Amino acid sequence: MKRVVIYARVSSTNGTQDYNRQINDLTAFASQNNCEVAKVFAEQISGAKKNSERPALTELIEFVNSNRIDKVFVTELSRLGRDTLQVLQAIELLNQNKISLYIQNYNIETLLPNGNVNPMSQFLITILAEVARMERKTIRERVESGYKNHLLNGGRVGRKVGYRKDDEAMKVQY
Repeated sequence: MKRVVIYARVSSTNGTQDYNRQINDLTAFASQNNCEVAKVFAEQISGAKKNSERPALTELIEFVNSNRIDKVFVTELSRLGRDTLQVLQAIELLNQNKISLYIQNYNIETLLPNGNVNPMSQFLITILAEVARMERKTIRERVESGYKNHLLNGGRVGRKVGYRKDDEAMKVQY
């Protein structure tokens, strides 16, 4: 039986996103494929952060290096990150230790059954990681454009008029 770990990530920390769907999907996939889930790593942090700034990813790398793990499961490549270099570095760390990364939405693995690097998956992952990076940049540009458009059309930002409390009201409330 193959031993696997699951990695799930969402960007938002405001409660609008939840990684439970990712965990449930990958747990079901592991069960269907006769794999034992050794541990689940999940975090709420931007995919644009460096690997060293992502505690669950750092813990995952340490865990798989010190335990007998065959594969790491992610639902999609962008969960591993949205910075191409950071994604490729994480995959390289796994590959060096003969741990395959399985990306569910593309049904690809980084290693062949014999433990060698899967050259076709490496090629696809490089392209897909760059697409994820470009997608993040596009989202940022759209938000910035919408913000500027809102201001140009007389929109306001900040607290609503009359929302601010005086010092005495703040003392009473807090």
